[in-house]
Amino acid sequence: MDVAGKKLGLMLSTGPEQDTNLATAIGLSDAALGRGASVYLYLIDDGVRALDDPRVRSLADRGAKLFVCAYGCQKRRIPLKASESVTYCGLVVLTDIINGTDRFIALN
Repeated sequence: MDVAGKKLGLMLSTGPEQDTNLATAIGLSDAALGRGASVYLYLIDDGVRALDDPRVRSLADRGAKLFVCAYGCQKRRIPLKASESVTYCGLVVLTDIINGTDRFIALN
């Protein structure tokens, strides 16, 4: 199946200690980017802690759009760091990702 030009949305709600979910999100994102798809990754709940993972940051460097729940960061006392590669936002953006992508996968 040709995925070039398609949009893949992913939501990760588990922390880095759940490496299976994190590895799946990274692997799917990596494969989709490699085949020419657009990737939209939303980190929510404990998933916001994966923001410091260099594998997640590298996805943004390769063109994935990285969104992080600002409320999730606030609840976990994670400072919002200004960055061109990360957008801190709320659930409205998650809804837009769900509605605006060809495929959406929730990893929780």
